[in-house]
Amino acid sequence: MKLIPPLLIGFAACVLVACSRGDSLQQILAEGELTVVSRSSPTTYYLDKNGAAGFEYDLAQLFADELGVTLKVEPVFGLQDIFRQLKRQEAHLAAAGLTLIAERSDMFAHSIPYAVTTPRVIYKTGQRRPRSLADIDDLKLLTLADSSHQYLLTDLSMAHPDLAWDTVDEADSMELLERIDSGEADLAVIDSNEFRMQQSLYPRLEVAFDLGPEHQIVWYLPPGPRHDALRQRVNTFFEGLQQDGRLDLLREQHFGHARILSRIGSHTFASSIRRKLPPYRALIQQVAGEYQLDWHLLAAIAYQESHWDPLATSPTGVRGLMMLTKPTAAEMGVTDRLDPLQSLRGGARYLKHVRRRLPQRIEEPDRTWLALAAYNVGMGHLEDARVLTQRHGGNPDQWSNVMEHLPMLQKREHYRNTRHGYARGLQAVSYVQNIRHYYSILQWQDMAAQQPERPLDPQQHLPETLRNTTLLAL
Repeated sequence: MKLIPPLLIGFAACVLVACSRGDSLQQILAEGELTVVSRSSPTTYYLDKNGAAGFEYDLAQLFADELGVTLKVEPVFGLQDIFRQLKRQEAHLAAAGLTLIAERSDMFAHSIPYAVTTPRVIYKTGQRRPRSLADIDDLKLLTLADSSHQYLLTDLSMAHPDLAWDTVDEADSMELLERIDSGEADLAVIDSNEFRMQQSLYPRLEVAFDLGPEHQIVWYLPPGPRHDALRQRVNTFFEGLQQDGRLDLLREQHFGHARILSRIGSHTFASSIRRKLPPYRALIQQVAGEYQLDWHLLAAIAYQESHWDPLATSPTGVRGLMMLTKPTAAEMGVTDRLDPLQSLRGGARYLKHVRRRLPQRIEEPDRTWLALAAYNVGMGHLEDARVLTQRHGGNPDQWSNVMEHLPMLQKREHYRNTRHGYARGLQAVSYVQNIRHYYSILQWQDMAAQQPERPLDPQQHLPETLRNTTLLAL
């Protein structure tokens, strides 16, 4: 009797089970739950003090809300795990910043694209910079296992027979950046959007060259016709997000601040986190707790104001860790602006005061970003910018709209028709965007330190004859 390979038996079993379940969209609506598999990274899905967060998480939550169901996210530690869950029909969608490539689309259905990215080779400044694959020679090149970059390198090796690389079995490109930064490797292939978001954590890393053209980013679905209706609903969802501007708004909320800092500024901030923050970290956390603020936010404001220097003094006379003016200090009950505790309390109290003055209808996180702008430029000038925003057809309650109009307060043709006149609006925009970026970096550092360790591979504990059997091979 001819034996059927275990892998084929397992795959056939999965297909039979899938077919017996019926239409997946109807199942989701009937059961009231959408299961999404994602990967843990700053650009996709992560946990912070408020719970789940990330660009892909917010997209999935919007889709679940549109369906009127509960979202359940299954985070994984490796890219192979994502497609294993889809193949087993254990998730309805994969929302993980995944690029569209033939090796995946031949097996799995996918949505229309909702973003693009470019594969880039990253190196450490001070080391030899390759300009193309021909310059790599004996340099150690890394890529994530089962990533689109691994397939791309395989294709490119046809024209470059000496091209070699190592794979890292992780789902987050941060591991690749860590290895280049530490000197364990020379180069890594990383998507442009992920590198842009994480470069501030590794300011000595730069782009050597682009490995290929832009790739489209899509959501993937399990194989089989039972998911056709779900795929169409996802496509309609993305078309709606693109048409009404919500996709651009969400992208700005998550990634808009990453364009602000120069590499030199990022390097200085990374160095300050190690050298200057530790003496004041506990104090910042204490005051943040007193005023119900996120300590990462308070620390980011303090860095923007004084670079965590409690004795800082500007030519205009503002002083201290939070760089308070004399009138603001007096209003907030601060008697010694150079006292770190008093300065932090005064700054936190003033931020809360400004935030309370904004209209109640403004929701987070826009409420905080607008309050920071008012903290820097004054409430009157912020209101002028919000009026200009509304006059030009924008939403005065959204920071992404208001920050486009704040710089108008520096132009006579605009500020002469406002209540409070000229203001350094461009400086206020930079102020807020810098703080947003510092805030994200501090959050990501904590996130990286608190991530659970990857579970041990069960195959490591099996006899050789039992490895790669049906269940594990899927």
